[in-house]
Amino acid sequence: MDDEDDPTDEIARIEARLEQLAEVAERCRKFILASKAAIAGGGALLLLLVLGLFGANETAAIGSIAAVLGGIVSLGSNVSTLRQMEADISKAEAHRSDLIGMIDLQMVGARTVTRILN
Repeated sequence: MDDEDDPTDEIARIEARLEQLAEVAERCRKFILASKAAIAGGGALLLLLVLGLFGANETAAIGSIAAVLGGIVSLGSNVSTLRQMEADISKAEAHRSDLIGMIDLQMVGARTVTRILN
């Protein structure tokens, strides 16, 4: 294997890409959590308004409906993005594994390790 065929540079690029994908996936998880909170909060407020426990406030009703609908839209968008990121991560990890398999790894023997430790 010569320098042009050396997969270590490609592995480093894949590692960097995996870090980026993991960051995007984590952001999606945070938005998913916020979306669920918006849906729950908007739904609870709407329920309180319907039951008359919060008073008759049209602005609060419109706001609670907007929170529920916005939460649903955000949840759907981020769930699909998260699924795509997870698929991309799986593909990148498989490619990295294939490249690592191409490297001619040297086995370190017990005698060598013992000599280094002594």
